[in-house]
Amino acid sequence: MDVITYSVQLLETYLPRRPFLQPLWDHLRLHYSTALRSPLFPVVLTVSAYILFCIPYLIFNLMGRRWPFIHKYKIQQNRNPTTDMILHCLVVTLTNHLFFIFPAAVAQWYWRPPIPLPEEPPSVSEVVAGVTGCLLLFDFQYFIWHMIHHKNRWLYKTFHAIHHDYMAPFSLATQCLGGWELITVGFWTTANPIILKCHLLTTWIFMVFHVYVSVEDHCGYDFPWSTSRLIPFGIFGGTVKHDVHHQKPMSNYAPHFTHWDKIFGTHADFCPSKGYLEPITPNETCRASKHMDALYDESVPPILRTAEEKNE
Repeated sequence: MDVITYSVQLLETYLPRRPFLQPLWDHLRLHYSTALRSPLFPVVLTVSAYILFCIPYLIFNLMGRRWPFIHKYKIQQNRNPTTDMILHCLVVTLTNHLFFIFPAAVAQWYWRPPIPLPEEPPSVSEVVAGVTGCLLLFDFQYFIWHMIHHKNRWLYKTFHAIHHDYMAPFSLATQCLGGWELITVGFWTTANPIILKCHLLTTWIFMVFHVYVSVEDHCGYDFPWSTSRLIPFGIFGGTVKHDVHHQKPMSNYAPHFTHWDKIFGTHADFCPSKGYLEPITPNETCRASKHMDALYDESVPPILRTAEEKNE
């Protein structure tokens, strides 16, 4: 017992008692305080993360079948984005950020001035719990918003149709949204950490991780290391379930998890027998019709309604 007591005393004396993330937080707080307290910092952080996360998938799209070791993981192998589609998404994303996101961030200076940074960081468990809680809350919010905009023809055509301009999603289609939808998504992403009283570091980690899983959902590739494969029991829908949503837009409304779609009966699985096509299959457009009147044919069960493909 004396040996154990002495060992515990040594550990308490020499091991640091500071939280695990304290060195990182101290470095950020002491050297980058002005930048971190700026209302523009979350925008710069998320936009930079978005570009970085999109680049690898864009390279995979451009290389296509020339990289068979990557292309074999593409869900819709006969549909690849064209240069025009990529440029269109870039223009839409840039326009939305210039005219909606950055002005909203600048406006925060008037109603929410910069706050002092806390001296202590969150614990690792607090970060995990905060990020998970924010994701679950966002998943519920967007599920309701998403389903309503698909059920109502006017809301769909007016606000959400631009995102369904693509039957086979690719990374840059993640933020190819109307301004109203982008503002809504940005509001929840910003408000949820405040609602759950998350630490600023937890908030920023959530924002970056949320951008990552959102890009992954739209990337069009089902890799062995995809989040949906790392999380067991089919809890996380991921890229495969969202790819099905772009083919069957009246299903899989939840952005990340699967439980709400299963509860409301809008869950749809991927059929691999038609998903992975032979290399000799000619490349088709992955552009879908903006009108999609067939989505509202009441004689067809919602789960069977599919997007019409443009012949361009």
